[in-house]
Amino acid sequence: MSTTKGSDGARGVTPLVVRADQLTGDDESPATEARGLEFENLVRRQLELLGEDPAREGLVRTPSRVARSMAFLTRGYNLRVEDVVGEGVFAEKHENMVMVRDIELYSMCEHHMLPFFGKAHIAYIPNGKIVGLSKLPRIVDMFARRLQVQERLTGEIAEAVQDVLAPHGVGVVIEAFHLCMMMRGVEKQNSKTITSALLGCFRDDGRTRDEFLRLAHTSGNGP
Repeated sequence: MSTTKGSDGARGVTPLVVRADQLTGDDESPATEARGLEFENLVRRQLELLGEDPAREGLVRTPSRVARSMAFLTRGYNLRVEDVVGEGVFAEKHENMVMVRDIELYSMCEHHMLPFFGKAHIAYIPNGKIVGLSKLPRIVDMFARRLQVQERLTGEIAEAVQDVLAPHGVGVVIEAFHLCMMMRGVEKQNSKTITSALLGCFRDDGRTRDEFLRLAHTSGNGP
């Protein structure tokens, strides 16, 4: 299986599915079909190694379901920041902090291939440009839909916003629960992992940093 490196610096194996039509099954190219069958065979063999019978009623379609699920959960490998931002950058003289918080995210731990999930809070101080608010969650999803560690995910999001906008600074905080800690290993159900990435004035100016962290940790889900 080949290794790829995208323009954002991410490394990964060539994914099973690479476009939206392939995700929905509309792409019937021989290469896509062959990759799908290979993945299904791997899942079927895994079931056998677990002592299961892949031919029993409840598992007959499991290999194909798993293949499609993994394609969906790792679709970020074939997206670039410019793909998800598109034409969503605008000239604007606003000079104060812009923040989108409580962005839900779901990703897969690269160590155990188990999910982790939580929320991201993103802020930046514009330098003549702003980005459409929906683009920040899209950037989060692009990097989260890969095999990840939370520390790297946090930094990749911050660097992407920096690359797109060249703002005075960027701040990202992620709070997440990891199933690899909850359902195996230490089995701690309430341990939350918090990571941050601070660039520019968010790193260098204490008042900006403090304002961001205060807003990021303000409780409440409503407006």
